[in-house]
Formats: sequence, structure tokens, C-alpha cells
Amino acid sequence: MTLKIAIAQLNFVVGDLSGNARRIIDAARTAHAQGAQVLLTPELSICGYAAEDLFLRPAFITGCDEAVRTVARETAGLKDLTIVVGHPSGHSVRGRSVSVQMRHNAASVLREGRVLETYAKRELPNYQVFDERRYFTPGQGICVFEAGGVSIGLLICEDAWFEEPARLAREAGAEVLAVINASPYHVGKEGERVERMAERARAVGAPLVFAHLVGGQDEVVFDGASFALQPDGTTAMQAPSFREQVAFVDLVRAEGGLRVGAGQALAPQRDALAQLWDSLVMGVRDYIGKNGFPGAILGLSGGIDSALVLAVAVDALGKDRVRAVMMPSPYTADISWIDAREMSQRLGVRYDEISIKSTFESFKAALAGEFAGLAEDATEENIQARIRGTLLMALSNKFGSIVLTTGNKSEMATGYCTLYGDMAGGFAVIKDLLKTTVFALARWRNANDPYGTGASPIPERIITRPPSAELRPDQTDQDSLPPYEVLDGILARYMQDDESVDDIIAAGFDRAVVERVVRLIKINEYKRRQAPVGIRVTHRSFGKDWRYPITSKFNETAGSSK
Repeated sequence: MTLKIAIAQLNFVVGDLSGNARRIIDAARTAHAQGAQVLLTPELSICGYAAEDLFLRPAFITGCDEAVRTVARETAGLKDLTIVVGHPSGHSVRGRSVSVQMRHNAASVLREGRVLETYAKRELPNYQVFDERRYFTPGQGICVFEAGGVSIGLLICEDAWFEEPARLAREAGAEVLAVINASPYHVGKEGERVERMAERARAVGAPLVFAHLVGGQDEVVFDGASFALQPDGTTAMQAPSFREQVAFVDLVRAEGGLRVGAGQALAPQRDALAQLWDSLVMGVRDYIGKNGFPGAILGLSGGIDSALVLAVAVDALGKDRVRAVMMPSPYTADISWIDAREMSQRLGVRYDEISIKSTFESFKAALAGEFAGLAEDATEENIQARIRGTLLMALSNKFGSIVLTTGNKSEMATGYCTLYGDMAGGFAVIKDLLKTTVFALARWRNANDPYGTGASPIPERIITRPPSAELRPDQTDQDSLPPYEVLDGILARYMQDDESVDDIIAAGFDRAVVERVVRLIKINEYKRRQAPVGIRVTHRSFGKDWRYPITSKFNETAGSSK
């Protein structure tokens, strides 16, 4: 006996209920044609993940209900195919004086036009980017359904990270666990997922099939890489990461129980930088594509940050949809525009130069009376950045392309960025990359050409020269910041791993440097709140992962509030 399960590892769009239903219907027909008896779709596939406060709109829940009925109706003729569709569900509960809307993160089991049963997710995550308790009520039941002579226990994402839901499904007769998911990517998440699911498979002594979402949604990216595990937790099948696919898993009944059959597809293992690159490319492609922008524009400075963003944009969109603008100031070195020109030529993008020298002088002349007797300082540096931001936004307004900002996480953390200047734009591609990761990823991209847009796109000098904002004579980043190896070490420990100041100092970092960095993080929260959204690639990105008050007197470096 063989049970063929299909996994719809697809890229759904939040709120595109009819389009998402159509993708599920098409996947069901593909699965049926290939002899599958079960099709698993990802968590909340009918509406996309995550729909956030759309879940609070009764009309949205009603629309999702209708989309599920559409899938059931249009797949009624696919004999013996069972389809699991993720969707929100809701109903009113009448209290003593008010009617309360109860909502669930649910999945329905469909077969030949009928809804056999609906399961509500039991474990609701409320950490990192997850906010499910804001929208949903936990389910209380279990779901075990039969298909092709096999009893299948259904779990939704977080359910499988806890022992009880899987154990209850097994005790109810489940011979295999089907786990449908929408689990956002961050570095290392794929391995963590497989490890935790392997624990679950071993604990219940049954194979596990994991169906995962793929695609970008605002800040988050879903990496796919759906898989199937043997009862002992070993990986028996894995779909590729960051690629849409209807994947197939064969389960066979053998002596000792159900197992994943031999000869399953197993995507090659890829290193962390390759996956990181794919996450950035998918994040840019889907944000721009799903929101209908015709292309992207960015300021190309001759530095490594903008160079990396340009390379990502071309891999995501193609050279014809990307435009680079070099805006030299009085302090721009010749090598900067030379390297910017060369990189644009390597990638074949439209490249323009708009000098800001005369505009800068006009600003200074207009302010001369106000600034009389005062020395030049960061004010004049920021004016240059804001002129550039204004020019880029003007081009965006005129031609419709979205401005990609080029600030990295090290800069965002310490405030080494200018409001309404280099922070001006619509999408922040590398806002969750520490500067040391920017360097590593640039070197990786020069050694690899994953999308066929050109090898070694970044001139070597851009990678090797000391980083500089070039807003005053002979400026380098290290004039204002600790060396990036030191800075990023502190940021990773303090921000991403939540280590205390004392623990960081105990790890060998200089106390004065640590206290200075922590102070910079604190006082620049107001800037980060005004930054554009960008791609999340760590488990602690600026945005939903990082929620600190702007107004706060707490001072950790002093050990007390003061």
C-alpha cells in the first residue's frame, strides 16, 4: 500500500482570496493528475500569512469562508483526493450583554466537494514577529482523518513545537503527522525546524510531513523547504528552499509500520550565505511585484552597502527594472564614481549622475544668516544626505519606481544614518544585515552567480576600501563608530541574543565601548521608528521583533533607572 501526498509549496498573496483559491485548485488538479490522494496547503493559505488586522474584519472572514467553498466546489470532481486548506474561521458567541467574535487559525479537510471537518490551531505563538493571540482563540480539539487507508493527524505550525497535540493525535490513531506551516525565515531557522520536527516524529514513532509556505510578505520571507521525516527523525524528502513547487511524498506500509518510501526528492544542502541571498532576492521581488511597482531606484555611492543592494535588486528584478543614480558632493572621491560607473556597467543597469554640489551651496547660502559664526558639523553632512533623498524621491514620484534604501543594521542600531536623507525611501533591503555580514555577502555574491545576471558584479575596491559616508573631507565610518568587528559583536550579543551589558563586558569587550554602543542604540530609537520596512533575516530584526519605548529613563549601564 502506498499513499502519495502532495505539498503545495506556493507563494500566496495576503488578501487575494480568489487568486489564492485558484492556486490551490490548480495545485489540486496537478496533484490528482500525478496520482496523489492528499494535498496539503500551508497555514492560512486561503488568505496568505499574515493578514494582521484584516483578521478583525468580519467581511474578511466571510470572504475567506467563500474562498474555501470555492475550492471545495471546483475540486469536487477530483475523485479520492483529500485537500487540506488553511484559513481563518470565525463565529459569534453570545454573552450576557454582548456578542463576541471568536476567530480561529484553522484548516479544513475537503473531499469531493464536501468539508469533512475543520481543525483549529491549539498553540498560538506570541513572540518575535508572531502576534496570533491578538487575533485568534486557541482550539481545543484534535483532527485525525483517513485517506487512502491511512489515518493522518493534522497539526498547524506551532502545534508541532509542543508535545501534547502530536501525542493526542497519535493516541487517536494517527499513523502519520501532517504539519501545515507558515514559519518566517531567519538565519538558521531551516535547521531548527527540522530538528524540532525530528523530535516530534521520534516522540510519537510516526513519519511526519511538513508543508511550508514560500514567498515574501512585507518584512518577512518564507523559505519553503518542505520536508518529510521517517519515524526515527531522519530526513527522507526535502523540497528546494525559496522556490515554488508542488512536491510529492510517498508513504508505504511496511513491516513495523508506515514509512516514507525510498527514492524521494532530496534538495541539496545549501550554505547559510546562499540562503541569505535568496531571502533578500525574494523579499525584494515580492514586495515590489505584489505591490505593483514598475521597478526600483537607488542611490549608488560607490560604497559597499549600495553596491550590495544594487546586486540584490538586479537578481530580483532584472537589469531593465533597476536604475542607479550617483549624486556626487564636494567630498565624493573620484574612486567612488569610477567604481559606481563600473558596477553599473557590469550589471547593465541604467546609470545617471546628478551632482548635488550647487544644490548644497544653495542650501548653505540660504542658511548662512542663521548659521553665522557657527562651525560646520553634522548639520552640513545631513543636508547633503537630505538633498540626495529628495532627488531620489522626486525620481520615484515622477517614474513610479520605489526607492530602495541602503542602510545596514549596524548603522540603524547606532543612528549612523540621516532622517529624510539616506533613510528616505520605500523599502530597506539590508536593514537586518550587520556590516560584517554585508562584507561576507558581497564576497559570496562575487564568487557566485545564482540568478545568471553576471559574475563578480561588485568591483573589488568597493569591498576592500575603508567604508565612508563621504560627507566631509577624509571621512571614514570608523571616525564615528568602533571597528565593525567590535561593534557587530556587541550588537549581536545585546540586540539579537539579549545579553546583559555585564555579560558582554565579561566576554572581553571594553566597558566604555559597550556602554557607548548601548547608549547609541537607546537614543536612536526615534529614528528607527521612522525607517521604511525592510527584510527580516534574523530572529531579532528592527520592527515587530524589537519593541522598545522611545521615551524611557531606564539606563542599563548604570544598573538602575535614573
